[in-house]
Amino acid sequence: IASCCREMAGILAWFWNERFWLPHNVTWADLKNTDEATFPQAEDLYLACPLAFCIFMIRLVFERFIARPCAMGLKIQANGPQKAQPNAILEKVFTAITKHPDEKRLEGLSKQLDWDVRTIQRWFRQRRNQEKPSTLARFCESMWRFTFYLYIFTYGVRFLKKTPWLWNTKECWYNYPYQPLTVDVHYYYILELSFYLSLLFSRFTDIRRKDFLIMFLHHVAAISLIVFSYVNNMARVGTLVMCLHDAADVLIEAAKMANYAKCQILCNLLFAMFAIIFITSRLGVYPIWILNTTLFESWEIVGPYPSWWVFNLLLVLLQLLHSFWSYLIVKTACRAISKGKVSKDDRSDIESSSDEDDSPPPSQKHHSSATNGTNKNGTNGYLTGVPYLDEH
Repeated sequence: IASCCREMAGILAWFWNERFWLPHNVTWADLKNTDEATFPQAEDLYLACPLAFCIFMIRLVFERFIARPCAMGLKIQANGPQKAQPNAILEKVFTAITKHPDEKRLEGLSKQLDWDVRTIQRWFRQRRNQEKPSTLARFCESMWRFTFYLYIFTYGVRFLKKTPWLWNTKECWYNYPYQPLTVDVHYYYILELSFYLSLLFSRFTDIRRKDFLIMFLHHVAAISLIVFSYVNNMARVGTLVMCLHDAADVLIEAAKMANYAKCQILCNLLFAMFAIIFITSRLGVYPIWILNTTLFESWEIVGPYPSWWVFNLLLVLLQLLHSFWSYLIVKTACRAISKGKVSKDDRSDIESSSDEDDSPPPSQKHHSSATNGTNKNGTNGYLTGVPYLDEH
């Protein structure tokens, strides 16, 4: 036990090495809290873990007692995608063997059932879609995120407009790292970190989309940036990054809610506003305002040190993700213009089939007239295609 304790102490000493985290000639002792000033402490972040659980529980209550009644008031039903025709053989393959049969298995099933391969492929698509949440569940999820983003963005703007570093980013580095931690900055950081932790955990329970790994990477990068900037007291520039990222998220969640409620004109308007703000803020303001101060102004005033390089590497990684998402937003916008509305796109949760793949299975053909009016992409087309459409 004593040996394990010594090894753990050695690992912690290596992890919290002052020469990695802090500028030259600065020690952790210099940043201890005093009666005159309070500085960020790594142990402050421990509070985010239980708070993340509380936020997740608040979300469940919010979706059940606030978002769901709102959805019902907007006539949003709990109906999910079209169900696959009951078939014992295919169901056994789906549940016990594979949800994505290969070409050889499809041909075998085609002979066994006397169905063509395309019909069996469509059955498996419908069966996979059956396990996806309904439009009601999607609306509740988006309403929760919309509410949080609106609150946190409003809070960020209200307190940042009173700070000098919003108007002059060099203020982020003057007297660094001996900048006292204010109550507003502490609250902003802990709440943002808790929310991102709750999103990271809920990625495994929420609606699973094609961009799962990309969004998982995004959440890890966001959490890492928050932790890095807090621990080495880059909190001033960190607040600017968080507020900038929250701006577009409010609009996209509102657009998704409008889409689920079948308010197509409002949905198109909100999506257009989102696209403009997202691309302007992420490809314009972010590199010119944020990266300029973290890479060049900080180099001039403070100078580089090991964690400085890591922090900026994470910020550049975030810029690469911004560029990728902006490309998909433009792609979705072009498709919307050509079709006249914003509809399903590249990140859709529901697997769609081509027009020529929509013929029903042999035993269902006589029911086709009753289902012709159903959107083959599921209810409302699901505005979920840009990888950033959930959270940053």
